[in-house]
Amino acid sequence: MKFVSKTDIGRVRTENQDRVWVGYIKDDVIMAIVCDGMGGEKAGGVASEMTMDIFSDRMKNGFRDDIDGNSLRNLMITSIEAANTLVYEKADNPNMQGMGTTCVAVVIQGQRAYIINVGDSRAYCISRDGGINQITKDHTMVRMLVEQGKISEDEVQEHPQRNYITRAVGAREDISADYFEIDISGSDKILLCSDGLSGYLDEEKILEIVSRNDINAASDALVNEANERGGYDNITVVLISNEKNGSDLNG
Repeated sequence: MKFVSKTDIGRVRTENQDRVWVGYIKDDVIMAIVCDGMGGEKAGGVASEMTMDIFSDRMKNGFRDDIDGNSLRNLMITSIEAANTLVYEKADNPNMQGMGTTCVAVVIQGQRAYIINVGDSRAYCISRDGGINQITKDHTMVRMLVEQGKISEDEVQEHPQRNYITRAVGAREDISADYFEIDISGSDKILLCSDGLSGYLDEEKILEIVSRNDINAASDALVNEANERGGYDNITVVLISNEKNGSDLNG
């Protein structure tokens, strides 16, 4: 497998509150995490860094060569719950009040991808035959309104509550994460990203860029395109190609 990550402050923000980690946790088992922090001053960056560190440490320590799908699911859920508890407790600090973070993570083992998410950072599966599928479901007010039939998809980008997240790590004492499992082929790619990318590039544009570039060039092109469209937010991407030859890691 090959993988690459890239994070960029964008053109407007004064701090990058996104955090990203990708690498092998066992032979031929890749894990990737993207967190997008929220909160004043440095609080969002603290929340995203804590979540990334706690989740990744628990996953590395708890993963076993003989782990089955159900045990892996439980490990991912308990890892995000542990991060939530510690971030929530840290938010009692007056300087950290209101902090939280999104989190999307994937573990790829063989031809199977295991994904967990809280918030609106996304996971996509991109196939060589020209398809793109959003695996995760955004935990946002506008997504809830679309599902309730109160607004249309066309109204999402202009809605005044488009940036309102309904779930985040550290926002409440208890957390409810979504969990997914999908089969992947040797030609599929997995993309994780913060909303600094998905909020400005639609699926058609993402697919076009990933399809015509290798993953290193694609990650650069995705970030550049988001910046060309204003760069109003921090931008983070992870691309994983389910190929058998080699790996790359960029920051």
